[in-house]
Amino acid sequence: MKIRQETPKDYEEVYELIREAFASAEHADGNEQDLVEALRKGDAFIPELSLVAEEDGQLAGHILFTKAQVGEAEVLALAPLSVRPAFQRQGVGTALIEEGHRIARKMGYAYSIVLGSDSYYPRTGYREAVHFGVEVPDGIPSANFMAVRLREDARPLGGQIIYAEEFGM
Repeated sequence: MKIRQETPKDYEEVYELIREAFASAEHADGNEQDLVEALRKGDAFIPELSLVAEEDGQLAGHILFTKAQVGEAEVLALAPLSVRPAFQRQGVGTALIEEGHRIARKMGYAYSIVLGSDSYYPRTGYREAVHFGVEVPDGIPSANFMAVRLREDARPLGGQIIYAEEFGM
């Protein structure tokens, strides 16, 4: 498997990959692929942190990290992580997360935040965000709102998260 930065020529296939990945997801609104398209056009987009996984010449997965704010600190928001159904449960998602974290560290980002599965994301180091001083948004279960410290020299966080406006939160 090869993980690389997404390019504009991938956009159409990534759109379909995301749609397929979330078609049977328990917590999905069906608009995840449109969210990615909107985020690519926004101020929070970081091209180096829009990654795809290739397997045997086709895209197996995609991950996107965008800029968010907690208090005075710029952090990353991981959303969405998408793996084609045929490639799920084979380590594609974990590999995308780990490579994204590696690149983010090199870029100087200290934290990543995710709203997602409390059984999946802890496997890659995520813990409830309240442990890092991030307030849980209203109506979100604390167990599903998680963060990971990417750098040992990270300063403590404190406050509410402000997502890119495209998230509508």
